[in-house]
Amino acid sequence: MTPQQYVQEKAAASGSSFYYAFLFLPPPRRAAITAYYAFCREVDDVVDEHSDRGVAAAKLGWWRHEVEQTYAGSPTHPVTQALHPLAAAYGIEARHLLDVIEGCQVDLDQNRFLDYAALQRYCHLVAGVVGEVAANIFGRTEAATLAYAHQLGLAMQLTNIIRDVGDDARRGRVYLPLSDLQRYDVKVSELLARAAPWGYSERFDALMRFEAARAHAAYDAALALLPAADRAAQKPGLMMANIYRTLLREIEAQGFQVLHQRTSLTPLRKLWIAARTHVRGA
Repeated sequence: MTPQQYVQEKAAASGSSFYYAFLFLPPPRRAAITAYYAFCREVDDVVDEHSDRGVAAAKLGWWRHEVEQTYAGSPTHPVTQALHPLAAAYGIEARHLLDVIEGCQVDLDQNRFLDYAALQRYCHLVAGVVGEVAANIFGRTEAATLAYAHQLGLAMQLTNIIRDVGDDARRGRVYLPLSDLQRYDVKVSELLARAAPWGYSERFDALMRFEAARAHAAYDAALALLPAADRAAQKPGLMMANIYRTLLREIEAQGFQVLHQRTSLTPLRKLWIAARTHVRGA
């Protein structure tokens, strides 16, 4: 299997909404974003798939070394071998890879976030930086497009957090800021226990409506930041925004039933949203 085949299979197997946006890119740009996304998946899997913290920490250390080796011209992993020849052309720097690793290190080192500022820093590492790289690969002419990309990354990561409250709780993780929980009198223990009736309450509903409103505000802020000159080039990002925001609205329509189930959109629906955005341009 070639490095290019490896990253293609890694991206496709994830089932992520990102994959559907990649399909509309010209081959060179699609190759670059697929390789970078595969890198993000590899590093993220280190934390998700290893319950032994020592093993996970050692693997993250290996990836840091691999990034250094890659930018010294000697990649050894199929992902970095696929990414390295494309990095310079699309402005993919070592820091863009190391920040993602640092975000996974945060996942490894803590499972609570004191306030929204702490959560924003985490979102910057695992989503904002990814948005920056994606915007560069898609093609941009304006510096303001980077601000848009970071804000969109935040919005999408907040959507992930809302969707995954129950899944994260099963792993002992709570990404919703503790200050928000305190504001709405929702206990961490309630989320972790997911006790009958699944921890749902008026307090929980109010908390989740607040979190959803914050995510919607982030989407609105991102779209307002996108310069008209770059709107056409950034259509893949707009596809992802529309897919993720549709998911958020689906969760809202279901009454935030996120403690006992994981809401998702079908592949066909994701593809339809991406195609519609491609045609309409928004």
